Amino acid sequence: MEPKISLRPIELSDVDDFIEWAGDDKVTKYCRWNTFTSKDEALIFLRDVVASHPWYRAIIFDNEVVGSIHVTPTGSGKDERRGELAYHLKAKYWGMGIATAAVKAVVFCVFKELPWLERMEGLVFVENKGSQRVLEKAGLLREGVLRKYFFIRGKSVDIVVYSILADDVDKLD
Repeated sequence: MEPKISLRPIELSDVDDFIEWAGDDKVTKYCRWNTFTSKDEALIFLRDVVASHPWYRAIIFDNEVVGSIHVTPTGSGKDERRGELAYHLKAKYWGMGIATAAVKAVVFCVFKELPWLERMEGLVFVENKGSQRVLEKAGLLREGVLRKYFFIRGKSVDIVVYSILADDVDKLD
């Protein structure tokens, strides 16, 4: 049975919950941004980045903000038909199906809210087997590995690419 979660816009008042995962090295190990080290730093990020983001949501479980999930449109001009999916979850909630439930919810609503999107992609570090399972369980298709795709924390890393098309959403259970 999938856990009951909900999604809502992240608010500045969520900063204490946000810093719990954004300040945890276990969570940020597979992020493209560095671990947040202060509440002030987190507030600036929420104010300057999250508040102006086109689709950034808090993951709510058991009346608590336990993570975040967002879809960032990529490409430009006529090529702006893709969105990159990313999520972060407090480590104590890993393995409970919360991330999978959040990804499924996003897949169903983002294609409706952003009707010009045709494709959503998840880019996962090769070593991050947990997130690969999440995307597969949520119905995204593993497309392949992009070698040395990102340069993070002083080294080039390989990324596994997952995707789902707007046309595929009706086929999900």
